[in-house]
Amino acid sequence: MAEPAFDPAALDFGTVTPEEFAALVRQLSAREIADLMRGELRERVLAEVFGRMERQFRPDHAGSLDAVIRWEVTGDPDVVYETAIVDGTCTVRQGRSALDPRVTLTMGDAEFLRLVSGNGSPVAMFMTRKLKVAGDIGLASGLTRLFDLPKG
Repeated sequence: MAEPAFDPAALDFGTVTPEEFAALVRQLSAREIADLMRGELRERVLAEVFGRMERQFRPDHAGSLDAVIRWEVTGDPDVVYETAIVDGTCTVRQGRSALDPRVTLTMGDAEFLRLVSGNGSPVAMFMTRKLKVAGDIGLASGLTRLFDLPKG
């Protein structure tokens, strides 16, 4: 008997651990991620991922960093979030503020989910132009160490 099809809409993303999320993203193809990232479900997934950034922030790795990181996730529709790191704290807000970001990262849904779940290489994404970086490339290259990401 075949296993029932995975239904991401039935998943409570608020209860999924970072490790479970990483395993889920690892098993999905780009097409399955595209199907997942549609409509209200896309909003829920992005809100949950960005909502966890503050909790997964590693202030011990930030030192005296003072920066705004703008995340532009392209899709239907494009979504912008900003991460502000100031005085050892991380705050996240949805939308584009008037602040000047130190770095802007632009990528599609699949690349974003792979990056934040520890399943994608930011260097490979950058080299293949699936991740675009504007601003401080040095900061961009060290972002993953600022957050407690699952090891994909």
